[in-house]
Amino acid sequence: MRLEPRRTNSASSRSRTLKAVGALSLAAATAVLMTGCGQSSDSATGAATSEAAKVVPQKQTTSPSASAELTKDQQERKKVLDETKVTFEDAAGTATGEVAGGKLVELDLEGVDDDNGQSPSPSGSGSPTGSASPSGSAEPSGSASPSGSGSPSASAAAEGPVWVAEVAEKDGTIHTVRINAVDGKVIEARVDADQDADDKKQTADLLAQATQTPQQAAKVATEKKKGTVTSVSLDDNDGKGVIWKVDVVGSDWKKTTFDVDAKNDTIVREESDED
Repeated sequence: MRLEPRRTNSASSRSRTLKAVGALSLAAATAVLMTGCGQSSDSATGAATSEAAKVVPQKQTTSPSASAELTKDQQERKKVLDETKVTFEDAAGTATGEVAGGKLVELDLEGVDDDNGQSPSPSGSGSPTGSASPSGSAEPSGSASPSGSGSPSASAAAEGPVWVAEVAEKDGTIHTVRINAVDGKVIEARVDADQDADDKKQTADLLAQATQTPQQAAKVATEKKKGTVTSVSLDDNDGKGVIWKVDVVGSDWKKTTFDVDAKNDTIVREESDED
């Protein structure tokens, strides 16, 4: 008897195999699709985070500090004035009190500007109106003031800001008086050794013409510009009488120089320093 092959069972087996392969292919495709979506989502999230990281530091560093916006001169003025406790008026009173019958010719706060606080040489060869610096005043070059004030060591003068005053006797003899701008104590008082008869006469003539005090001139200047007086000096106004030159430093740490007529307290010139 001849047997026929069972074709039905073989066909059924192939069908089941194809279905299994198809299911596996579908599962693999789905996995790939889901992985792709996940990567796309992760990439988008990473990109957003990266962009945010770039923005945050920029916002934190765009604002410079206030001191970085100041010029070198302004920073120096700020530093000295922040340490100064003795006002111009108080320093002027202390200085004139060191010289019997003396009148103030000049008063500068050392270190505020390059044109102030320049010291004469140790031999006394500088100009009579030059101010001594803390480092250049190791020993007085002349006698002590009539009040008998001595001169402490140079190290005391080097500590903190200093007011440097020039006070003249009636005959024009100038005394240099150095005052600690923090506690108001006199550091040094001496007669300038480099004055001759002509220097004294010139100083006496200028003082004779000045009917207004340096304190009055400082008041006129600060009424025009609010700020701190850092320098006052008596000077000739190009042959047109005498003036008080007054430096005022404002809240912006910029300096303005006023030329105030020493007879009628009017401002004849004004110059601002933008540095």
